[in-house]
Amino acid sequence: MRRRTVLPAGLSAALLLGSAVAGLSGGQATAATPGADGSHSAAKAQASAPLLAALQRDLHLTPAQAATRLRAETAARSVDKAARKAAGAAYGGSWFDAKRGTLVVGLTGEARRAAVEATGATVTRVAHSERQLDSAKAKLDAGSAPRGIGGWAVDPRSSSLTVTVVAARKSDNDVKRFLDRARSLGPVSVRETNRAPSTLAAGTVGGDPYYTGNVRCSIGFSVYGGFVTAGHCGQPGMGVSGWDHSYIGNFQGSSFPDNDYAWVNVGSGWWTVPVVLGWGTVSDQLVRGSGEAPIGASICRSGSTSHWHCGTVVGKNETVNYSQGAVHELTHTNVCAEPGDSGGSFISGDQAQGVTSGGWGNCSSGGETWYQPVNEILNRYGLRLHTA
Repeated sequence: MRRRTVLPAGLSAALLLGSAVAGLSGGQATAATPGADGSHSAAKAQASAPLLAALQRDLHLTPAQAATRLRAETAARSVDKAARKAAGAAYGGSWFDAKRGTLVVGLTGEARRAAVEATGATVTRVAHSERQLDSAKAKLDAGSAPRGIGGWAVDPRSSSLTVTVVAARKSDNDVKRFLDRARSLGPVSVRETNRAPSTLAAGTVGGDPYYTGNVRCSIGFSVYGGFVTAGHCGQPGMGVSGWDHSYIGNFQGSSFPDNDYAWVNVGSGWWTVPVVLGWGTVSDQLVRGSGEAPIGASICRSGSTSHWHCGTVVGKNETVNYSQGAVHELTHTNVCAEPGDSGGSFISGDQAQGVTSGGWGNCSSGGETWYQPVNEILNRYGLRLHTA
C-alpha cells in the first residue's frame, strides 16, 4: 500500500484492509472489547489511582481536593445508614453536598433532628417523606409513558418526583396527560432535556470495534439508521458484528478506492448514539455537529486499536495512492494510528470531521493519518448525522 502522488515513496497505509487482517490476534480482540480482559480483583487493586485521576480531570479538582472528596464520600456512605435509622418515618432522603463535604438528610419534622445530627449528618427540612415519594413513583411506574417523556425519579433535594421531558415534545397532548397523572399522585418537578435517553449497552459508539469476518475496523459516527466508516472495511451486503460479536447489520453502501467511505445499517437490538469513545484518556465525547476544522486546527482520533490520540490538520483535499488505487479528497493529519483503527472517528471539539482511511507509522514511534471527510459521506448517501 504505497502513496505515489502526494507523499514520499515507501510509506505504507498501515490501516488498510490487508494490514488490518494480519493484526487480529485473539488477544488483541479481547483487549479491544470493553470490560472483557480484567478480573474483579485486578480492577479493585487498580481503582484508586485511576479514580483520583478521573475526579481531577472530570470534576476539575486538584489532587488534594480529589483525595479529600473521596474521603468525605466514604464517610458519608457510613453516616447514611445510621442517619436513615435515626430519622425513622420522618426520613426524606439524603444527598452528598460536595461544597461542604457532608451528607445532608431531609426530615419532615424537627423531632428527630438531634438524633440524626448525632450521626454526623447535616439536617434540612423537606415537605415529603421518602416513603410518600416512593409510593407516588410506584404508582407512576405501573403505567406507560409517551416517547416525549425521558424518565422520572424521586428527587430528595426538591422533595418531589422529577419528570424529564423532551423539550421538542413538551406541548404534545400525551406528554401533558402524563404530567397531569404524575401531579395527581404527588409533587412533581419537570426537567427538560434535548433528547430522550437510550441504552448504551450495545450502542454504535465512535471508535468502538466492529468485525466483518476476521477483519476488525472501527465505527466512525452514528447516523440515523446506522453508522459511517471506511469503505475498505467491507463491501455492500457484507454482514457486520459488534464489539461483543453480536450481529449489527450490513454494509448498505461502500466505495473504495477513489473514495474511502461506507455506511452500515443498525438493527437487532443495537442503537445509534451521538458519542465518540475517549477510552479513559478523556471522557467520552458528545457529537453536536460536523463543522469542518481548518488547517492547523487541533483534532483527535478514536479507534479500537490505539484508542485516543490527537494532533493537527496538516492539509486538505489530498490524493493518497494506495496499492489498491488512488483515494481523493482526503484530509491529512499528523495524528498516529494503527491497524484496526480504520473507519474510526476524527473529531475536533464536539464536531465530527471524518473517518480514518490510512496512514503510516504507529503510536509508539509516531506517524501520519488521512481521513475521509464526514460531510462528503453524509451527502453521498443522504444520511443525517446523529447529534446530541
